[in-house]
Amino acid sequence: MKRRVAILISGRGSNMAALIDAAAADPDFPAQIVVVIANTAAAGGLAIAARSGVEALVIESKPFGKDRAAFEAMLQAALDARQIELICLGGFMRLFTAEFVQHWHGRMLNIHPSLLPSFPGLDPHGQALRAGVKISGATVHFVIPETDAGPIVMQGAVALCDDDTPDTLAARVLTVEHRIYPDALRLVASGGTRIDGDVCRTAAQSAPADVLIAPALD
Repeated sequence: MKRRVAILISGRGSNMAALIDAAAADPDFPAQIVVVIANTAAAGGLAIAARSGVEALVIESKPFGKDRAAFEAMLQAALDARQIELICLGGFMRLFTAEFVQHWHGRMLNIHPSLLPSFPGLDPHGQALRAGVKISGATVHFVIPETDAGPIVMQGAVALCDDDTPDTLAARVLTVEHRIYPDALRLVASGGTRIDGDVCRTAAQSAPADVLIAPALD
């Protein structure tokens, strides 16, 4: 039985599109993207979802102002009506209450463009460049009340170049995001993860040769 998934977006929905495409391309994908929900009608990802045959729903958050609980009550009603089992956040620019996050503990995923716990929050690529790290990347993690935290499901890395800008680094990391988010959803939806305290244990294992070294010497 495929797990029923909702994707929450606020913008262009590029990770949303990667998830939809992955689920549609593989008959054995263990999750079904049931609905895409945006908190603003201006979200570009809504049109992409509709063209892909996925229900596109708008629940405007602006009218609720700072009343996050009231917005979440309407969101939860929509999720319940569609029997949603897992949530994927794809650039969803609205903070949740701790109560909503706890209700979805172990069932809500987010992706962040850095190798968490390094560089959480805004401007992760600028943070990475200012720190002078040689490797950065993207992280899929379970959502907890703390921002850009929670048990890590999967990570992918890229090497930094001396002439990188936040934009060039973001473009390379985005290709990693589009690869690991569907893989992480596949892993979670198939029951291949287990949360052990603050750590996510997985059935998948990295090969011993999976090493990225930067800079690489001849």
